[in-house]
Amino acid sequence: MSDEEDDIILSELDDEELVAQMFDDLYDGLKEEIEEGVNILLERKWEPYDVLTKALVGGMTIVGNDFRDGILFVPEVLLAANAMKGGMAILKPLLIETGAPRVGKMVIGTVKGDIHDIGKNLVGMMMEGAGFEVIDLGINNSVEAYLDALAAETPDILGMSALLTTTMPYMKVVIDTMVEKGIRDDYTVLVGGAPLNEEFGKAIGADAYCRDAAVAVETAKEFMSRKHNQMAAG
Repeated sequence: MSDEEDDIILSELDDEELVAQMFDDLYDGLKEEIEEGVNILLERKWEPYDVLTKALVGGMTIVGNDFRDGILFVPEVLLAANAMKGGMAILKPLLIETGAPRVGKMVIGTVKGDIHDIGKNLVGMMMEGAGFEVIDLGINNSVEAYLDALAAETPDILGMSALLTTTMPYMKVVIDTMVEKGIRDDYTVLVGGAPLNEEFGKAIGADAYCRDAAVAVETAKEFMSRKHNQMAAG
C-alpha cells in the first residue's frame, strides 16, 4: 500500500470523489472503508436508497463486469461482496424505514443432496449488490423446502444451484412439482452450477440457465423489467 493511499481521508472528499473512492474500495474489498463511506454519505443527508444504488450497486456493477470478463476471480469478488455487505448492514434498517423500492425478491438454494454453496453464495451477494432482496435457503433443499419458502416469501425469482451431475435432475423434480401445483408461472426460475448448460435449463423447464453470478444478475434484471412492463401494460 502506498503512502498516498494512507493519506486519503474519506470525510475530506466531496460527494463525487467519495463515491469514486468507494468504487475503488469496493473493488479492493475494503469493508471498513465502505462502512465509513456509507456513514459519511448518510451524514451528508443522502437518501439511503441513493447510497445503495449510486455508491454500492454502482461499485458492484464494475466488479460484476470484470468478473464476467475474467479480470476478477471468485476470491476477489467474495471480498468485494463482503465489503458491500458491511455497507448493506448499515443501510438495510434505513431502507426498510423509508420503504425504498427494491428491484425484486429472490429465493435461492442448493438442491437436495448437494452441499456446494460458493457459487450460490456469490449469486446471492451479487444479487444483493444489484438491489435485490435475497432469501438464502442454504444447501440440500428438498421440494418442500423450496415450496414453503415460495409460499412464505412470495419472491419474484427462484434460484436453484447444483454442482453435481447426480443432483442436477432434482431441479426438474422441483419445477415439475410447481407445474403440478399450478404455481410454475408465478415465478421466474433461474438455474446454475458447473455441470449445467443452456440445453439442460430448457429441458427441465427453467426460465434461464445462468453460467455465473454476473449473468444471473443480468438475467434477473431482464426478467424483472419485463415483468414491470407487463404490469404497466396490464
